[in-house]
Amino acid sequence: MTVAMQLVLEPVSSEVYRVLTGQGAHVGNLKRSQGVWKFKAIGYDARGAVMPGWGPLTDRHNTVLAFPDTALVNALLVPI
Repeated sequence: MTVAMQLVLEPVSSEVYRVLTGQGAHVGNLKRSQGVWKFKAIGYDARGAVMPGWGPLTDRHNTVLAFPDTALVNALLVPI
């Protein structure tokens, strides 16, 4: 049985939230640009270098959200 990933939001500023797994792994950012909130996937290579657009939620990169909300983020971004 697979347990679905649960995501949490951590505010960075009024325009940016870090998106973390329940275990604290950074998987992306929720950014507001020109009034639109978009999810930006983040991955890391073997040396820890940031890889924008990659990671476990790469297929959700650029998903538009109405507003930053944990339940909404989980509904739209967590794979089934």
